[in-house]
Formats: sequence, C-alpha cells, structure tokens
Amino acid sequence: MLPELKDLKTLRDALRNAPGPEDLALQGAAERNGQLTKPPGALGRLEDLAIWYAGWRGDARPQISAPQVIVFAGNHGVTAQGVSAFPPEVTVQMVMNFEHGGAAINQLAKAAGASMNVHALELDRPTADFTTGPAMSEDELLDALRVGWTAVDPSADLLVVGEMGIGNTTPAAAIACALFGGEAADWTGRGTGVDDAGLANKTRVVAEGVALHAGSGDGLEILGRLGGREIAAMAGGIAAARVLRIPVILDGFICSAAAACLANASEGALDHTVAGHQSAEGAHGAVLAKLGKEPLLSLGLRLGEGSGGALAINIVKSAVACHSGMATFAEAGVSDG
Repeated sequence: MLPELKDLKTLRDALRNAPGPEDLALQGAAERNGQLTKPPGALGRLEDLAIWYAGWRGDARPQISAPQVIVFAGNHGVTAQGVSAFPPEVTVQMVMNFEHGGAAINQLAKAAGASMNVHALELDRPTADFTTGPAMSEDELLDALRVGWTAVDPSADLLVVGEMGIGNTTPAAAIACALFGGEAADWTGRGTGVDDAGLANKTRVVAEGVALHAGSGDGLEILGRLGGREIAAMAGGIAAARVLRIPVILDGFICSAAAACLANASEGALDHTVAGHQSAEGAHGAVLAKLGKEPLLSLGLRLGEGSGGALAINIVKSAVACHSGMATFAEAGVSDG
C-alpha cells in the first residue's frame, strides 16, 4: 500500500523505509540457478538478472506476466531560449500519437507484452525558465510526483517509465550537472539535433541554471528547481515501484536523470532498477556510471518515450523464462558432472 504523498518528507520517508529484496527468494533463486541444465555462468548476465528479479518479487521461481510501460509528457519554459530543434507544440502532437497507437513506444510495448499508459501533465502550462527562478514550486513538484506515484499499477510485475517533452534534455543535463558536478559542457548534448551554435546556446542555458540552483538541497529539491513535470512524474513512478517491490528498467538520459534525483535523496532508492540501455545522448553513459548501472543494451537509440527500456523488457523476460522454465539436472536426468 502506498502512502499519500502529502509532502517531500513523506516521499523521503517512504524511500528510506521501503522493503528490500527477500533474502529467502534470493537464496532459493541462486540455488536453483546452480542446478539448471547448463554449465555454471553459461547464461552470463541473464543469470544475475533472474536472481535479482526473483529477490524483488519474493519468489525463487518467478514469472513475468504483467509488465507496464508509462509515458509522461510535459512542456518546459526554458525552450523559449532556443534549446531545442523542435517547437513545444510537438509534445501535444506526440501525445496524440501515443494515444492513437502510432509511436515507436506503442509498438515496442506491444512486442514486449506490456500494457501502456500515457499521462500528459499540464501541457498548456510549461514549467518556468530555470535560468530566472525555480522551474516548479514545491506544490507543482508534488503534483507532478503524485501523477507518477499513482500511475503505477500495483499488480504490475515489471515497470518502464518514459517521457515526451520538447527541450527536456536541457533540464536533464542541468540536473546531472547539479548532482554530479563538472562543467555544463560535460553533460549537455545535441538532444533532438541542434547544430553547433544551438549546442553552445544550450550549454550556456544549462550553466546558468546550475549556477543559480546547485547546492539548493537534495535531489528532490534539485528536481523541483531544474526539472520538468514529466521528469518529476518519472521519479514518482520509480519511487512508487520501489515501495511496491516492482522491478524497474530505466530508459535513457532523461529517465536516468530523474532516477538520479531519487538516488541523491535516499541511499538504495534505485536498488530495484536496472539500466535498459545506453542511449546515443553523450552524457547518458556518464550518468549510468555515477549510478553504478551497467546497461543491458547499446543500440544507438536516442528517441526517449521509454523505448530502450521497453525493448529491454524482452531481455529480462528471457532471463526469468530461462531461470524458471529450464529443467534442473535432476529433473532432466542429466549428469551434472
């Protein structure tokens, strides 16, 4: 059962008190893995994935039958500074495309056997320009966090959260820079494809935002000052899954920035997550390294929407299928040497 998110303290407390993986399930899964009809370690990371998943689900021989993909959409006031190659109106248009089943994420979710939900967050009211003040007030941040917090289906057994928001690689870069340090240029990429002049302008905007807001508090407060509604909603969804012990596959750069805010706010907040892929956005690999997450895939994706995470659902499902469906040596009547 999820508590009502009355304030940021409620979220911090929920993360701090959230249950971890079940030890008996981890032990049972590890023992079963050692008895399966294969040489030790022959399935590589699939074996680790299956045991990790078993622990979080509290079942030494689990199944995946109800994965969920949630896409959150938001608009950003900072786009007025020319940080994106596309206008904010595209966010609204893409939400309609999601709702009509015409986007890449619709196809990838369907191929993975996942349900898909779309939540548009006040697209007619962009966040504030974070170079002049906080992107969101605390009330606005809480409202966005609650959207993600309540969007997670408690009966889901695997979660991917994705996003759509023109310009949102800019707040993601600003969050990463504020949390991890370094120069704005270290974290700022071309996003949807800005040219060299656009990249220089975008880097300037990130640097100004970080100079104004870095050191203003923990990751949740940085999220409110530099983030966006859809980024906050992703953080809310990832946090809810942590409390519900639903494993999460992280998507790309923007999703990872949202997750980093939780990791900064509470130790162990991301223990229930794996990185689905490393995107082509330059700083994504650096964020994953800071989070201690090794990506499952690296296919040059840079779409967002939860696309890389949804694609990786099939990897996790395959790992669990092998673990739970393979025969042991005793069951197969095969000598284990």
